[in-house]
Order: sequence, then C-alpha cells, then structure tokens
Amino acid sequence: MSGVPAKGGGFEGENLSPIDHAPSHILTLRVELQNRPGTFARLATEIAHLGGNLGAVEIISVDGRRIVRDLEVFAGNEEHGNRIVDAVRKLEDIHLINVSDQIFHMHLGGKIRVQSKFAITDRTILSQVYTPGVARVARAIAKDPQKVQTLTIKRNTVAIVTDGTAVLGMGNFGAYAAIPVMEGKAMLFKEFADIDAFPICLDTTDPEKIIETCRIIAPVFGGINLEDIAAPRCFEVEERLRRELDIPVFHDDQHGTAIVVLAAALNALKIVRKKMYAAKILIAGAGAAGTAVVRMLRSAGARDILCCDRRGVLGPHRLPDLDFHKSWLARHTNPSKIRGSLEDAARGADLFIGLSGPGTFPLRALKRMAKDPIVFALANPVPEILPEEAEPYARVIATGRSDYPNQINNVLAFPGVFRGALDVHAREITDAMNFAAARAIAGCVSAEELSEECIVPSLFNKQVALRVAQAVGAAARDGGVARKIRS
Repeated sequence: MSGVPAKGGGFEGENLSPIDHAPSHILTLRVELQNRPGTFARLATEIAHLGGNLGAVEIISVDGRRIVRDLEVFAGNEEHGNRIVDAVRKLEDIHLINVSDQIFHMHLGGKIRVQSKFAITDRTILSQVYTPGVARVARAIAKDPQKVQTLTIKRNTVAIVTDGTAVLGMGNFGAYAAIPVMEGKAMLFKEFADIDAFPICLDTTDPEKIIETCRIIAPVFGGINLEDIAAPRCFEVEERLRRELDIPVFHDDQHGTAIVVLAAALNALKIVRKKMYAAKILIAGAGAAGTAVVRMLRSAGARDILCCDRRGVLGPHRLPDLDFHKSWLARHTNPSKIRGSLEDAARGADLFIGLSGPGTFPLRALKRMAKDPIVFALANPVPEILPEEAEPYARVIATGRSDYPNQINNVLAFPGVFRGALDVHAREITDAMNFAAARAIAGCVSAEELSEECIVPSLFNKQVALRVAQAVGAAARDGGVARKIRS
C-alpha cells in the first residue's frame, strides 16, 4: 500500500508506542570492549534503556584485554537508531568500530539479476543460443509474429514502469530513488508467481513520454505494471496505454489496492452479518487508490459510499471546482448528499476505509460509526487511527502493516493477476478479471478460519496467487480477451 513518513520520537525508556517500536530499522554495531565482567551487560542495558532490542551477538576476536563483538540491534526507525548509536559512542571502555545498516547491505549491487537458463559451455551451445542458430528463430517470428509468445521471454515478462513521482506514497523522489522499490516489486513477482519482471524507471514526468516509452518497449513484455505514478497523471497514462497496447496494463496503486480492499470487505461484512448493498461505506482519500476502490465496491453492489478529501465530503455541492476524477466521485457517491467533514460523514458508517495519511481518522469519528464498525486504516507505516486506539470500539480492524492482524497488502493481488493474464495471453486486464481476483482472495479464507483477526489470507500462502491466477484466467476467457483458450 501507499506509504507515509514515519512518526518520530518517543523511544526513551518505556514510553514506546507500538508503531514507533516496530523493528523496521536493523543495525549491526561492531564494538570493542574491555574483556572484563559487566562491560557487555552495561552496553546491553543502555541499548535496552533506549528502546532498542538486541538480536544476534557474535564474538569476532578476543585477546587478554579486549573483545570485539558484532551486535544486531533492532530500532523503530532511522532517528531511533541514530540515538542508540550516539549513546553507545559515549559509553566508557567501549569503542564503536563500525555501524552497518542491514537494509542497505541487502541492497548493495541491487536485489535482482538476469540469469541464463542454459550454460554456454561449448561452441555447439553457443551456435544454438546465438548466431547462427538464433537466425532461424528470428525468421520464424518475422514470418509469424504470434510465435513471439512461445519462442521468447515475452510470455512471462512484465515491465514495472514508474516516473518516481509517488514513491511508496512518500513523494516525488525521482527515477533513481525509485529503482530499489521497483527491484523489490520484481522480487515479489518472481517469488509469488514465477514472473520475470524488470524495473523501468523513467527520468520524465511528461505523460506523453511515459506513454510513448511504454508503447515502444511493449514488444518484449507480456504486461506492464504501472507503479508509484502520482495522480492525476497516472489516470491518463493507464487509460491511454490500455487503449493503445494489446498487452495487459495494470496500475497497481489503483487496482491492486481495490482488489485486496474488496476481498477484505467481503469477509469483514460476513463477520458483522451485513450486506454490501446495505452497508454505508466511508472512504478517506480521493486519489488513485480511492477512486479505484469506489469503482470496485460499486461493482460489488455497494450503494451508499461517501468519499472525503482534505476539504471534506465529496458530492454535487463541490462541483465544478474539482478535477475530472474527483468530479466523477462527486457524481457517483454520496447518495444522501451529505456535507461537512470526515467526522460528519462517519455518522452511521459501517465500514471505514483509510487511504489517506497518519492520524486522519480521530477516535471521535469512530465513535460515530454504526454498531460493530469495521475499520481499514491503511496508511503505512502510520495508519489513520492506531489499532490500539480503535480496538475497544471497532469489531474488525485491518491495516497495511505486517505487525498487526489483517494486513491488506497488494502482494495478495498483483502476482496472481498477472500470472493469470499471462497464462491465457490476455489482451488486457478487465474489471471482471479484477473482480474475480478479489473473490478468489476472499475465498482463500475458509469458513473455519474466518474471524475478526483473519479476514485475508497470509501473504506467504502460495495458494493465493495460484487461485487468483485461475480465477483471472477464467474471467479473461469468459470476457473474450484471452488469446489462449486452452491451457
């Protein structure tokens, strides 16, 4: 899901919030200590006092007077880690030799690579994979372009395209800073759906240049995953590419989010025994994700949806001072023509979906919701309302974080969606395919498993991508967009 800046402060002693204390920052400290009783205990006590957690401790070298150790230290964020390091530097009889950040270490040299399927060990193999043998394959494709699907990587390759203007929802970081994020996305494609994906990070924010680049690189890819492109540019890019290309184009920040939110909503509403068509749904956030979620919920039968931006509830009263997509939201939501703030819109709501920022859904708004309220606070890493704050009042709570139950994460959707689309050589990804994906994800939680703390399957359940792929492929065939009718 989209990210927001981490909240700082609050690490001293026991004054730790669950959000701040999450071990999202891992350091390795190499320290030299006097080899005598109590020195290491003093170091460990100081780290604990500052709210850090010790992990692995390894002895590197020992002599009669000194001992060198590597300490794995878990901190809440970069600021917290820096405070721990500064404190260790000040300790007597302890010399801090080096500090390394494990996250940066994992990214050294990048996280993905191209690997050949065959080893080139002699001239015979060389002549088969390259010249002269490859010329026969090139002529075959030139004669029958459809053979590109069986004789090249196209059938299993996705381009992850970004302009870096909304990197993890943090802002316009640019193409270079987007590369590690897109590498991570490529890893998820491979791990969960065995799809070869590659980052295409473009040094332009011009929609026409983005569209043209995707058009001219499309021959080598079986699909295009648009990622971290700011609204409203993302809408134009996706709409044009879907019209102009004959391969699937999927904007994950929109449709991946909408798929997983719908899956979670279907199961959460079962728990509170409410129907989609009768539920009052409140959405905070009118950007790309919010728009896609509204469309998806409407396709599932939702009738009473309210959408809020920073200025309050969208509706006909806000026209004509809205852009194209907010104007669409204003015309297709808010049937009761409610005006006012997010807090006003919360009165009687059955389901709150947060796609905005930290702390934007106050407890007083939650208290105005209907009986057995459902709260999806999906801003990441700091949600619209803390689960600990919402827990006494909400029946079901979900976040975008991995350290709480019910993590609503796009990785449940996009690998299986593309796997299904690629398997049937789909021309596009339709609304029906997305809807089928959502139902498949919801169905991965059995009736026996379904509970307030289990409305979506585990991210590491390998059956999810398989079942999503099967559902998406079937929907593509039913909708007439599959070029491969039989497996």
